[in-house]
Amino acid sequence: MLLINLCNAFGPSGCEGEIRDILMPIITPLCDKVEVDNIGNLIAYKKGTEGKRTTMLCAHMDEVSLIIKEITADGYIKFDAVGGIDPRVLISKGVMTQKNRLSGVIGAKPKHLMSKSETGADKISNLYIDIGAKDKAEAEKYVSLGEYVAFDTKAVMLPNNGIAAKALDDRAGCYVLCELMKNTYKDNIYFVFNVQEEVGLRGARVSSHNINPDRAIVLEGTTCADLVADKDYEFSTKSGEGVAISIYDKGSRADREMACDLKQTAIDNNIPWQFKQTTMGGNDAGAIHIARGGIKTAVLSVPCRYIHSPISVASLDDIRACIDITDAYLKRD
Repeated sequence: MLLINLCNAFGPSGCEGEIRDILMPIITPLCDKVEVDNIGNLIAYKKGTEGKRTTMLCAHMDEVSLIIKEITADGYIKFDAVGGIDPRVLISKGVMTQKNRLSGVIGAKPKHLMSKSETGADKISNLYIDIGAKDKAEAEKYVSLGEYVAFDTKAVMLPNNGIAAKALDDRAGCYVLCELMKNTYKDNIYFVFNVQEEVGLRGARVSSHNINPDRAIVLEGTTCADLVADKDYEFSTKSGEGVAISIYDKGSRADREMACDLKQTAIDNNIPWQFKQTTMGGNDAGAIHIARGGIKTAVLSVPCRYIHSPISVASLDDIRACIDITDAYLKRD
């Protein structure tokens, strides 16, 4: 399954080549033109049947990850986060290095050996990666400073049409783009797989400026806290209840007309949908909507539990709803 292959692939921010390599042979036969721009965005163009308007559909290829900043005398690896990661989710997790795809484990000082004044896994500075090296010299045979490290998590299917995997944010969106490419629309469509979203929306800044579409839809993964909220209004989204339509977040405000039309499209076509009910976070819309003279932008998101962690959970039904609402909306007018 393409989604599983995408999730399992190695693709930290700034190191998305493996994702491009998976996508390229799939999307090339489906589009009129495919290219990679100077920053690494993968851009596919498909001419519309009328071509009066240009729509950009985009998702990002990169995932939150780690980067090596020090190798200690004892052969342990110190690291920083690439993207927003809560340090509490890291301890004891398996990882894989970039160059040699070496397995490692994230460790910390055992709790029962800490003094009362010491803190645990609440700071990345307290953590390290253990690759089994006996000293610095041996570790340096396998890893280098500045090398990326990704979570070593294999995707699995769950009951009730669920999937557990790393990087569902935003390989789910990449998968949605691939499915939509199989269809033909009136608009000229740019299917854009952006790079470096997790570290500042960098790829989207470049692609939106160069393409300058009439409108854009960002296809994303978003927070899903439906296991911990006490009241309905405290939920961000709920897994299994449909694609989430965004109104506002810390990076952008959706075009009101587009958001309303997406909602009505879902209602008219009996597609499960929900509003994203929090204003936290952001996505590539933050760069796209202010590009050039401003671009009308909307966001559709797949709810992902445990987002920005070594493994998250999503519903394939919500992913299907994301495909269906985008398809129906593009055929709407």
